[in-house]
Amino acid sequence: MAKVEIIPENCIACGFCALFAPEVFDYDDEGLVVLKDKEGNVLNLETLSPEIIKAYQKCPSAAILLNKND
Repeated sequence: MAKVEIIPENCIACGFCALFAPEVFDYDDEGLVVLKDKEGNVLNLETLSPEIIKAYQKCPSAAILLNKND
């Protein structure tokens, strides 16, 4: 199981997360990152896709956190 968490207050609206993983990340009306089609800031997944990992790696403001529990 893996967890994707976003910290909207760290977001600088650079667009990398939505560019690399548009199926997971979107922006709200203020331009801050949100999880697409999800209420709240945490998304639980079976596995982390390479796109999500790349979005995490490219985020310049550490607005995305990943936790992989094996």
